[in-house]
Amino acid sequence: MSIVKSFSVGNGDMFFIKHNSDNFSIIDCCLSDDNKEDIVDELKNESCKKGIQRFISTHPDEDHIQNLDYLDDKMGFLNFYCVKNEAGKEDETSGFKRYCELRDSDKKSFYISKDCSRKWMNQTNDERGSPGINILWPKTSNQDFKDELEKVKDGESPNNISPIIKYSLQDGAIMLWMGDLENYFMEKIKDKVFFSKINILFAPHHGRKTGKVIKEWLDDINPDIIIMGEARSRDLDYAAYDGYNKITQNSAGDITFKCEKGKIHIYVSNENYSVDFLDDEGNDEFDNYIGTLNI
Repeated sequence: MSIVKSFSVGNGDMFFIKHNSDNFSIIDCCLSDDNKEDIVDELKNESCKKGIQRFISTHPDEDHIQNLDYLDDKMGFLNFYCVKNEAGKEDETSGFKRYCELRDSDKKSFYISKDCSRKWMNQTNDERGSPGINILWPKTSNQDFKDELEKVKDGESPNNISPIIKYSLQDGAIMLWMGDLENYFMEKIKDKVFFSKINILFAPHHGRKTGKVIKEWLDDINPDIIIMGEARSRDLDYAAYDGYNKITQNSAGDITFKCEKGKIHIYVSNENYSVDFLDDEGNDEFDNYIGTLNI
């Protein structure tokens, strides 16, 4: 069994994966003065018995690294995963400064790229099992990606240096993150990334129109559920995903996925939220169970 949680943090992203092996992963950080103590306390409690803890940064936009310094001070990251880059900003926040410090650390950083391999990221041995994390993009030799790195170095948006991250539980859930990849960039690289069936897709760029997943990819991914992130309702592109089951974090609040063999039990923090496409198996391990996806 593993637990995946998508935190409701306003206009930003933050997730954790409590793996079924001796691993704990955090993806992105968006903490505010209102939520940072509660979220960090939860992360520390959930990760305390895991021997390997890692932070995976999709890209250094503020809504993905906000108060990263606070989180790092409280948890002490030894494993910081990101795409190799030289992002610079005119106005450097404390979160961005810590991002750069971790990114450039010889001891803590690991640069992720397509098909990269690392012990206990997607390798296993007698000491501990693999957490099932694989990177589908970027291909660092790709010219379009190199062009985006140059833009980022000049202070432009880092959205399109976001990696594509796949998490798989053996005989269970398969989930996909795309950071804030934008639609026009997906078109450029559409023949460079290969997908198979995914159960849970976290819509890129929080579900905004600018992050609409291109049809060629969506057909291959064929997600059972798409998680629409937190953005202004007028910016969310519901029509792009017509015909797909969706959970909208704006309304659902925190979303917790309890992943078992062949099943994903789903819970939300809003007790009044519900959907009609899940099976009711009465799984009440956490509050506000909304149903089970049988896969």
